[in-house]
Amino acid sequence: MTALLSVRDLHTRYAVGRQVLRAVDGVSFEIQRGETVGLVGESGCGKSTLGKTVLRLVPSAEGAIVLDGADITRLGDTALAPHRRRMQMIFQDPFGSLNPRQTIRTVLDTALKVHRLGDRPERERQMREIVARVGLPADALDRYPHEFSGGQRQRIGIARALVLRPALIVCDEPVSALDVSIQAQILNLLVELKRDLGLSYLFISHDLSVVRYFADRVLVMYLGRIVESAPHGTLFRDPRHPYTRALFAAVPSADPTHKRSAPPIKGELATTDVTASCRFYSRCPAATERCRTEEPLLRPIGEGHHAACHFA
Repeated sequence: MTALLSVRDLHTRYAVGRQVLRAVDGVSFEIQRGETVGLVGESGCGKSTLGKTVLRLVPSAEGAIVLDGADITRLGDTALAPHRRRMQMIFQDPFGSLNPRQTIRTVLDTALKVHRLGDRPERERQMREIVARVGLPADALDRYPHEFSGGQRQRIGIARALVLRPALIVCDEPVSALDVSIQAQILNLLVELKRDLGLSYLFISHDLSVVRYFADRVLVMYLGRIVESAPHGTLFRDPRHPYTRALFAAVPSADPTHKRSAPPIKGELATTDVTASCRFYSRCPAATERCRTEEPLLRPIGEGHHAACHFA
């Protein structure tokens, strides 16, 4: 079966003065229809850049992005337009991602107009349907963003993504700015929408408990590379990469007798070129000389389980 999304050896680079920042450096993965793939890693590892590159919001330097069998990597704006509506994004900030001068009707109707989806009565019907589906009141269409709470604004962001009937939604930390009780409501809504509409998600988060609840499969990212991937049950039960273990060990526990399963991560993200060594070498408690001189490749270590570590 053809994957809904196939990313192959993707690279995204930024010029920083005279240096080149490899924000995404040779990433490959797939998302199947109806699947939720979680993407985790500490701040600065390239998660959001990867999500934006997949959606063609940020240009890629190398590699391929294949959506439902069509290579969209180098398509121009006109050729890309039919694919745009099939992949949408829910942004992290429900306050900054909405235009304060536009009513919710304008926000949703503009998207439908741009993609020529229905005449005026049909667009009105679609907008009312999608607003009701995400749990907003019937009069929401004629109100402005400042009239809503944070959780309601994120529901508006979800409605904006859904109104075009996409197949894939990239969720860029969609609940991190919300209170815990509201987070649960939004996550349950996303689960319900996935079930009812057959959606696929790339779910970006730094909150491992959220990913454990929400994702079918998890990718762990470090310095622009995927260092481990596995079904969520396998990864949380038996993490193999030292970085993944350290991430799990860093999760706070309310149990005073709790002991860490791995030593804490020391140091900061590397800022120099690390392409000739393991990216985690300078912070790994188990690093050897081989790790300094030879970059490990992402390789299979079990059923559906891959890790980029010489000793996994």
